[in-house]
Amino acid sequence: MAHVVRVWDLPTRLFHWSLALAVVGLVITGELGGGAMVWHFRLGYAVLTLLLFRLIWGVVGGKWSRFSSFIYSPAQIRAYLNGQGHPEHSVGHNPLGAFSVFGLLLILLAQVAAGLVSDDEIASAGPLTKFVPSRLVSSLTWYHADVGKFILIALVVLHVAAIVFYRVKKNENLVTPMVRGDKEVAVAVTPSRDDLTSRLVALALLAACSGLVYWIVSLGG
Repeated sequence: MAHVVRVWDLPTRLFHWSLALAVVGLVITGELGGGAMVWHFRLGYAVLTLLLFRLIWGVVGGKWSRFSSFIYSPAQIRAYLNGQGHPEHSVGHNPLGAFSVFGLLLILLAQVAAGLVSDDEIASAGPLTKFVPSRLVSSLTWYHADVGKFILIALVVLHVAAIVFYRVKKNENLVTPMVRGDKEVAVAVTPSRDDLTSRLVALALLAACSGLVYWIVSLGG
């Protein structure tokens, strides 16, 4: 018997799609350069705000958005790969999806952190460049432009490929639940909290994260 359950709360869904759009914008503006770099930096600050929010929301958010719901032991990962995973492992992020999520979060954090202290020595420099030794600035600029960017693009491509794979090979639609929030699952599970109070808490957290990022950027003023 199938059960329809609220898996992805609204803050998580808005985070997901906002981050996707911002990352696409970052890649495009980074490639365009010139005047587009103004928006590249703005989008970078937006991504940092979103990432900080997600780190907090991964602790206090809806059940299936919490990191605790998709941190798996080696034994659980092996069981899932052998087709013997627990049904609950397919409700939110399954063991493979968890790798994708954590990988994207870590690489994005590294990419944004490097961007804050990058300097192309032409027209664009991160707001925190003056606090970092020039040799380290050069290394992080190289990483940001020539390494991290391509790792990030590769992870995004793998993420999309996995979504297509699950849709075509396993007939599992991963996109619709991230749009609507609800998902049809095989077992009865506790839904994620997604009411007015939790959404207001998320909004307050986002505002706080935005204020923190504004303060960080202002240090370079």
